[in-house]
Amino acid sequence: MTTENGLVKADEFIAANAGKVSKRWYPRFHIAPPVGWCNDPNGFCYYQGTWHFFYQFYPYEPKWGPMHWGHVTSKDLVHWQHEKTALCPDKPYDVDGCFTGSGIEKDGRLYLLYTGHVDLLKKPGQPDRIESQCLAVSEDGINFAKLEQNPVIALPENVSKAEDHHFRDPKVWEHEGTYYTVVGAQTEEETGQVLLFKSRDLIQWDFVNVMSRARGNEGFMWECPNFAEFDGHEALIMSPQGVKPEGYRFMNLHQSVAMLGAMDYESGRFYRDEFQLLDHGFDFYAPQVAQAPDGRCLMFGWLAMWESAMPEQADNWACQMTVPRELHYREGRVVSTPAAELESLRQEAYVENACAFSEECSFERWNLPAGELCADFDLTSAEGLAVHFCDGASIAVSLLIEKASGSVRLTRKSPMSGRSEERRGQLADGTKHISLRVFKDNSSLEFFINDGDLVFSTRYYPQMEDRAVIFEPQGGSVLMERGTFYQLADM
Repeated sequence: MTTENGLVKADEFIAANAGKVSKRWYPRFHIAPPVGWCNDPNGFCYYQGTWHFFYQFYPYEPKWGPMHWGHVTSKDLVHWQHEKTALCPDKPYDVDGCFTGSGIEKDGRLYLLYTGHVDLLKKPGQPDRIESQCLAVSEDGINFAKLEQNPVIALPENVSKAEDHHFRDPKVWEHEGTYYTVVGAQTEEETGQVLLFKSRDLIQWDFVNVMSRARGNEGFMWECPNFAEFDGHEALIMSPQGVKPEGYRFMNLHQSVAMLGAMDYESGRFYRDEFQLLDHGFDFYAPQVAQAPDGRCLMFGWLAMWESAMPEQADNWACQMTVPRELHYREGRVVSTPAAELESLRQEAYVENACAFSEECSFERWNLPAGELCADFDLTSAEGLAVHFCDGASIAVSLLIEKASGSVRLTRKSPMSGRSEERRGQLADGTKHISLRVFKDNSSLEFFINDGDLVFSTRYYPQMEDRAVIFEPQGGSVLMERGTFYQLADM
């Protein structure tokens, strides 16, 4: 099948089947596939006055399959429109999938650097896959042609002899006239590492060095690496697989972390600090960053988690992205806040005056299926606060804040078993003032606490039309200093 035929087939299928997608849990202001499956963010970049965002995509079923690249564009980062399918697996080097990659502008063209994936018949002592890095280029940002020189980056010799040939997810950037890319890989001992390559033209690449590798409990494979710059600091952001839980840390199947540090371009090494979780919730993986024209570092993540229940698959679609976030440096930590552009989605504002409450409290105008909740709380006269998101008479998701310990817990009913499960984060002991910002969509919640000091993302699947947000003081009286619920426009 030629590239053109593969893309036409995908787009014809989308046109014929998108109308069959049920909207009961489909998001209003999050990027999601028009039909079928999506996972990792791809190719997030700003090109000729337009934001371009791609994602791992299998249009033909709401489950993982041979990966295509879906594509959406936006002028303002929040109102998106679906474009033609950008890539499909059709070459000998990517026949089993166009895996994750990134985008960059060069000489007025948009280049996509992605992983070509080929499955092999497993033989003892031989790899079960071949992964290499490939290029596609566009003159208009919509139609892409794969280069005849592909693949442009192969796994260097003597860097990894791991049997499974893990070598994927290139993230490209430009520094002082030279292009660099990081690629996730695995050591011979099957621990995670990131490899650095450089190029003058995006086609001829040289291996520079192992940029960083796992030490201790840092995983067997490092996926989706990003080099990020924000607020005068540098960070390596990626998704390590195989990190073992440490108390209430690293509780998800796979993690997404940031490591602050310093890049040495001469040696190709990144001298880095320890793992910091980017999101403490149930559903966040494979984040990708992009530099905005104004210098901000923006990030999207996959609002899902591998090997978890996805009830929306019954509705002919699966998975979505987070809202766009900004990365910032604060007191030795990486924090993420909602992108400023999200405020442009605000429509009707339901404002509640300051009030103190010692019993459960709910505001009827805030009980909408989707919107943005913003509220500030003073816990001086209370031991804590619980915020419940209810589905009919039952609690679906709760955020519980303990003042003395600074512990924050997110609990939900598991979509798989129905049992209660939780994730935890930590504020400073004795934190008395809580700023809460929640993006509530038809099947997701994203919590930003104290301007991004803690972030929790989770999917949830309400069964009832009757939904409510209930505030429950713990051990005393809570003062809500101000509170607003915004209706948000569809994206």
